[in-house]
Amino acid sequence: MMGENDTDRHPNTPMPPEHLLDILQKGVVETEYGVMRWSSNYTFLLGLRHDNAEMMAVYKPQRGERPLWDFPDGTLCYREVAAFETSHELGWEIVPPTVLREGPHGIGSVQAYIDHDPEVNYFSFTEHMHPQLRRISAFDHLVNNADRKGGHCLIDRDGHLWGIDHGITFNVDHKLRTVIWDFAGQPLPEDMLADIQRLCTYLDDPSSDYRKKLDGLLDAREITAFQRRIQKMLHSGQFPQPGRGPNYPWPPV
Repeated sequence: MMGENDTDRHPNTPMPPEHLLDILQKGVVETEYGVMRWSSNYTFLLGLRHDNAEMMAVYKPQRGERPLWDFPDGTLCYREVAAFETSHELGWEIVPPTVLREGPHGIGSVQAYIDHDPEVNYFSFTEHMHPQLRRISAFDHLVNNADRKGGHCLIDRDGHLWGIDHGITFNVDHKLRTVIWDFAGQPLPEDMLADIQRLCTYLDDPSSDYRKKLDGLLDAREITAFQRRIQKMLHSGQFPQPGRGPNYPWPPV
């Protein structure tokens, strides 16, 4: 568990993402708490320590991924990291800091654990969460999230809304399945459009750091499909409407 001094901080206290990423990437695994329940793939809760700082992290090893007919084997951990890099580049802070690294069970994604109340999820939110939900809704359309369940929306102790479980994203084919259709057909806020346009510029530049990172995480066809989704959203200026189904994940929570 976290201490209360400056070098032993709770993972949800304000800390630069670069600091969290450094701990996630370089931290020594001091504790493996075991497999987390309710996960379709093997998911472990770890305790990490680096330079006298401690944090808890969610580790999804590549070899624990369940094969899927519509996603290449062994790629889900890469998609988790691609989702974080996209959220980070947008400046939206939707996906908790996530890295790809070796762990106790081989290479996998390692993500900052979000301390939250498991009884609180999308289906218990009130309208005061709509500004943050709009970002998650747009983000899911951009990354083609095939599994935005209500339980994948977590509120930390500071009231910040996070999205987790992005292993089945960035498919070439349309796969969007989400419970968040509250804003379908509504105009995208101007600030969000500006962020998406900036993302488009970086993605189209093969020399940008963001594009180089995605080139190492996704294949060329997936990146091209991603570019098309961004252009479509910028052209419409709206939150997309549900298309031909299925449009909702199952189970919804």
